[in-house]
Amino acid sequence: MDRSPILGTRGSPLALAQASKVASALEVAQRWPAGFIKISAITTTGDRIQDRPLADVGGKALWTKELDRALLAGETDFSVHSLKDVESERPRKIHICAVRPRGDMRERLIGAESIEALKKGAVVGTSSPRRAAQLLAMRPDLKIVMLRGNVDTRLAKVAAGEVDATLLAAAGLKRLGKHNVGVAIPVDVMLPAPTQGVIGLECRADDAMTSAVLKEIDDSSTHAAILAERAFTRALGASCHSPVAALAVLERGKLWFRAQLLSEDGRETVTEEARFECGDLAAPKQIAKAMLARAPDSIRRLFER
Repeated sequence: MDRSPILGTRGSPLALAQASKVASALEVAQRWPAGFIKISAITTTGDRIQDRPLADVGGKALWTKELDRALLAGETDFSVHSLKDVESERPRKIHICAVRPRGDMRERLIGAESIEALKKGAVVGTSSPRRAAQLLAMRPDLKIVMLRGNVDTRLAKVAAGEVDATLLAAAGLKRLGKHNVGVAIPVDVMLPAPTQGVIGLECRADDAMTSAVLKEIDDSSTHAAILAERAFTRALGASCHSPVAALAVLERGKLWFRAQLLSEDGRETVTEEARFECGDLAAPKQIAKAMLARAPDSIRRLFER
């Protein structure tokens, strides 16, 4: 490139930390000087609306539409996202061309030493239907309340006693330098959201030069995993209202895929586990359809388009 590429990102502390890591990795890979990539922080609708669940005001597109507009208008050359916040159906003119190695995909519990240690009737703040349903499946006595905001805002609400506990993604905390905040919950206890812990890089589908540059820092094993997880959520027709968890891990050349669908109150769940070849996107689609076919109405209605 004969000029500095422009990276579009949300303006939250976590988004900026992730963007800086991506920029540094690209500068090293391309032998560019530090600071060569220009970072453009864009305020999204999701950042502005903090008093309502995303599902009630437009879903995951609230995190992406302003970044998409800037990208398609040529104001930025590529976007960096927390991939779990990106809709499974994307505009045809935009392409996920690279992902970074997956971070810690676990949840971290803030406010107690374990889920079992939460006091009876504890108030847990989260805006995630998946986290809420998984918690209620284990502890139906808990009271779940809506809690949004950036990481520091949510930590402050626990510290102030506004809620007894919350859950945050371990990868995000680590990227902010908060390695020891909270207690990690094993994925066998709480399966993560599809693509949790993954940073995705998008560019215009017709921009071959930028795509080639970004692919220099693509992690192939993580990319294979997220393609399977996103194929699964597309086949489900999942939205922000849908409590769904999925995780694909590359083991001995094959993907080990685990998935869970839940009712909103956590009382009913459908789980599945399978192993299939990398690049076999028909397999996760078939798993999604099979899980929905045997799901009770309390779950199936959450995935109706």
